[in-house]
Amino acid sequence: MPNPFCHVELHSNDLEKSKEFYSKLFDWKLEDMPDGNHTYTMIQVGEETGGGMMKAPMPGTPSTWLAYVCVDDIVASTAKARSLGAHILA
Repeated sequence: MPNPFCHVELHSNDLEKSKEFYSKLFDWKLEDMPDGNHTYTMIQVGEETGGGMMKAPMPGTPSTWLAYVCVDDIVASTAKARSLGAHILA
């Protein structure tokens, strides 16, 4: 499939509660990766990394899952998305 989903990421308002819930629900193995002032938690599924979790970066937003899509050229893909009406947040 061209441009497959390659990573999923949870932005959580309660990271500790999310880690406890998903590790019990799916038997995911989680690994905290400290990064400056915050922690990114890698989700290990089998031999591969399935994604990650982090504290929601924008206050007041609901917890949400994000799906990442692999592209060959991020600049061109972003420009194309914008030309099709996308609103770029970050």
